Order: sequence, then structure tokens, then C-alpha cells
Amino acid sequence: MNVLFVTLDQFRGDSYAAAGHPLVQTPTLDRIAREGVRLSRHYSQAAPCSPGRAAIYTGTYQMNNRVVANGTPLPKGLDNIAHVARRAGYDPTLFGYTDQGVDPANAEGIDDPRLDSYDGVLPGLSVGLYLPESQAGWIQHLRANGYDVPYGWEAAARGEPDRPAELSLSGFLTSRFLDWLGTQESGWFAHLSYLRPHPPYAAAGEFSRMYDPADIEMPIAPVPASQRHAIHDAAMGFEASAAPSDPDQMRALKAQYYGMISEVDSQLGRIVRELEARGEWDDTLVVITADHGEQLGDHGLKEKLGFFPQSYHVIGLWRDPHCANAGRVVTKFSENVDLLPTLADVLAIDEPAQCDGRSLTPLLAGEDVAWRTAAHYEWDYRSYFIRHATSDWPRDRRLSLANLAASVSDDLGYVQFADGTYRCFDLLADPTWRTECRDPERIMRGAQEQLVWRQEHLRRDLTDMLLRPGRPGRWPAGFKDAVLASSTT
Repeated sequence: MNVLFVTLDQFRGDSYAAAGHPLVQTPTLDRIAREGVRLSRHYSQAAPCSPGRAAIYTGTYQMNNRVVANGTPLPKGLDNIAHVARRAGYDPTLFGYTDQGVDPANAEGIDDPRLDSYDGVLPGLSVGLYLPESQAGWIQHLRANGYDVPYGWEAAARGEPDRPAELSLSGFLTSRFLDWLGTQESGWFAHLSYLRPHPPYAAAGEFSRMYDPADIEMPIAPVPASQRHAIHDAAMGFEASAAPSDPDQMRALKAQYYGMISEVDSQLGRIVRELEARGEWDDTLVVITADHGEQLGDHGLKEKLGFFPQSYHVIGLWRDPHCANAGRVVTKFSENVDLLPTLADVLAIDEPAQCDGRSLTPLLAGEDVAWRTAAHYEWDYRSYFIRHATSDWPRDRRLSLANLAASVSDDLGYVQFADGTYRCFDLLADPTWRTECRDPERIMRGAQEQLVWRQEHLRRDLTDMLLRPGRPGRWPAGFKDAVLASSTT
């Protein structure tokens, strides 16, 4: 069986047709949903990119992997999806990026250039196409095709509407993957990591004109300033995260975002057609998710941050052609930390002991099993303070207060801030997270549920084994083989 593991960057869970969006055209994603399973309430565990991806790749919550920002190293010792794939006999190959910085303990001295960037490759992955933050390979491709674009991915990406869509960043990645695919026998594992629909809000070629801003709905308005939590109010005060106040600008931004979605959908369509031509479509497991969502103007914000679910509710598709589950929609809460244990389950490999998620296999099969009643995510904003630190800036433990944890259930949206404050939203009365719950019993239930969640998911890499004759308990993935190998050298 082949494995196609796709991550889309900043893809909201409601922004494609199969999820009910009335405007966005996504025929490829819709087809995959019809032929597989759609996870309708699927959530990322953190934002921005590096934290969100760390949860996907390791199956762990931020409170355990501690990747809290773009720039936080991925701790050594964590197992990951690439290692699981290798234990299953694959050579997992990357096309795009993973944003997983090297642990300094694994660096080759203080001058190791990997210490200068979070833009690293997840350990265990082979590289078919590496697209660092500079997107240098794509920019060279544009220059070779006669476009005098500057180096620097944002400037190049803003020019996408003025170039043919076939020269897009997503198109470049897709073409390189298809070139590689042409050299492969069956039994491959590819991780395609697309940047789009990540900003800048500029769709490629004709896709930039695909949606008329006049047809675009306006976002959820923010509550008055007197009702906002300080984090929400501060985010609305930053240019980088404040949504345009002008309605025409807001609609234009959303039109470009939808265009980026349709364009990356068209690139996925190229892949599906090629797999069909190779006779491999019916032997390819397809997994599609996103590292985080996008506010898209809701609550007066854009980008990904804070505690509102728009930044964490993401696309979730699982198409296994060997399972009779076509068209199924899972309405229970699923999370990105579930993907690694599910993949291990499907590949008949023991899941890493570190995993906070659960295998989705019973839900994918339509079984009625006991499951989580809420989805959880975290946001740590200490990087906003660290990046402005001076050389004599003291290490301050109060940075530990610069984080929040949130949960969303059928009736409550509960947010716990590290300084002891909280917000509890009544989703039965108002699903837009603008009406606070005033019922003490329901508030207490939200707080207790989150406390139990944290206690349940304390790291347990080695907690479920005992050092004693017979070695009962659970071996960490790969550890037993490493011990046996070292004993023979």
C-alpha cells in the first residue's frame, strides 16, 4: 500500500464544499471525502506552524512536546511519524517543509547552521523536495521561466495573481512530486506539505479572480471592547493579526483565501489523476489535515492565534481504499494527535508510548465506541516577548504565564489562562463564542474537564514499564531493538 500524507497550511475546517461551504469549489477534496471518511469536528492542537506540526508528527500535546513557537526546538527522544513509517518498511519522503527545529543537543557544535532557524526537516524523513522558508527552489524556477522575482518568499508569493497558475508554489511542489513518483515502484510513502492557503492572501493566476468579493459573506463581528479578554483586545491592536475594518478589503481578503484553497485543490487533482493512470489510486491511503486554521476576519482577527476555534478547527480526511467506509462522516471530536496512532494501527506497528491521541480506527469503521467529549488545543505566546528581548534581558519565570489551554465541547467553549483567569462561552445559546456562560455548575464542569485532561495526558514515555525480571510493561518504540543492537557490539 502507498501512503500519501498531506498537510495544508492554515486551512479552516469549514472552507471546502464537502464541509458545507456554499461558495468554495473543491472537487478533489470533495471526492476524497466521498471515497473515504470526513472528520467533521477535527482540531489542530496548537498554533502557529511549528507547534501545530509538532503535534501532528509526534502525536503529543503542546504541554508534552513543549514546541511553543516557530523557533522552539523539537526535543530529541520524541518518536515521530517518519520513524513509524520506517519501522513499517517505508522510506518516507518529504516534499515541502516540516518546520521542526533541531534540538541543540543533536547539533554539531554551536556553529551548526541548523541552530539559526526553526526551518528544519523532521528526523527520519528523506527529502524529495525541501522548501525552506525562503522558497528558494521555487523562486529559481520562476526566474528560469522569465520572471524577475526578488528572493524572499512573501514578495514572490504576493505576485502569484500576476502569473499563470501552473507556475504557482503549489504547482511547483506538485510537479516535483510527480517527477519523483515516476521513478517509484508501488509501496511508497510521501509527505506533501503545501504552504497554501497560508498568507499572503494572493491566489495564483485565474484562481485569484475565481471568487467575486461581492459574493463573500462578512465574518463574525467581535464583541465590544468592554467584553473582550485582554488577549483578544491586544490581538486586535496588532496590524499583523487585526482583520481589515473596511468591508470591501475584508471581502477581498476572503476571496483570495478561497482562491488559494481552490488552487491547491486543483493540484491535488493532478495527483489523483496520475495515481489513477498508474493504477495505484485504489492502493493508496490518503490522509489530509492542516497544521492550524485561520481566523479569516472572525472576531476581528486574521491569521492564527488566540483561543477562538477558527484558528484550530481544521480539515480532516482519511481515505483508505481497503476499508468499506466511503462517504462516512465522523461527528465525534477528533484531533491531529490521533493521526500518528491511527497510522501506526493501519500499518500494524505499535504506536509510540508517548502518544496523547487515540487510534481513530473504530470511528473510521463506524463503531459506536466511548470517545472524548471535547477537543483541546493550546496557544503559547511567550515568543512575542522573547523576540524583543535585549542581551541583558533576565530569564523570567513569569513567561510561564504566557499561555492558554482551550476546549470545545457540544455546549461549552472553555478557556483557561495561566494567570488564573478564564472564559466560558455558552455554545447552546450562541455557537459564535460571543455569549459567556454564567451558570456556575457549567463553568465548574468546564474547569474540571480541562484539569482531568491535563492529568490524563502527563508524559508517559517510560511510565508504563518496570525495570524488573521479565521486563513487564510497554517498551518505548524502537528502544528494545536499540538495546539489543548495543549488546552485540
